[in-house]
Amino acid sequence: MKDENEILRRIAEGEEKAFEIFYSTYSEKVYNTALSFTKVIEDAEEITQDVFVRIFKSASKFKQKSSVNTWVYRITINTSINYSKKKKRLRIFTTSDKPTDSIEFNHPGVMLEKKEEAALLFEVIDCLPTNQKTAFILSYIEDLPRREVAEIMKTSIKAVESLLQRAKKNMRVELNNFQSNRRNSKN
Repeated sequence: MKDENEILRRIAEGEEKAFEIFYSTYSEKVYNTALSFTKVIEDAEEITQDVFVRIFKSASKFKQKSSVNTWVYRITINTSINYSKKKKRLRIFTTSDKPTDSIEFNHPGVMLEKKEEAALLFEVIDCLPTNQKTAFILSYIEDLPRREVAEIMKTSIKAVESLLQRAKKNMRVELNNFQSNRRNSKN
């Protein structure tokens, strides 16, 4: 994108073409990040819509203290976390015979022959505390540099590294538990 700050200024002025350019540049990143958090296509689509509505409404408030990319990821992460919390609260109050967690998960970045392993990986990622989950998704799923992950999360690079180490440790424990449960269920 030529000058992202200029595009945001034009969006703030209500220019639709600028918003279309911005959307085409960032929509895939936003959707994939949201999908990594929710594992549900419809939820990721709704979050993507919410993110771009927020960007449209707050384009004039962008202070250029970080890159536009970092700003977009921050909005996406916050929207995804808030959406997930809201959905969990609603799940407590809804009575349904159908389990909501046993869905078929399809992430666009996963090759067909790796779908089962990816579904397990995302299930394990989902067990992590929010800050570890965020650091892991941004670092390993979105493949962002640690410096940018630290900016998005408003923390230090050392803190991100620490979160990633704890995330990996917690994921190993969860994977071992899953494998133990799988072996026990076969016996």
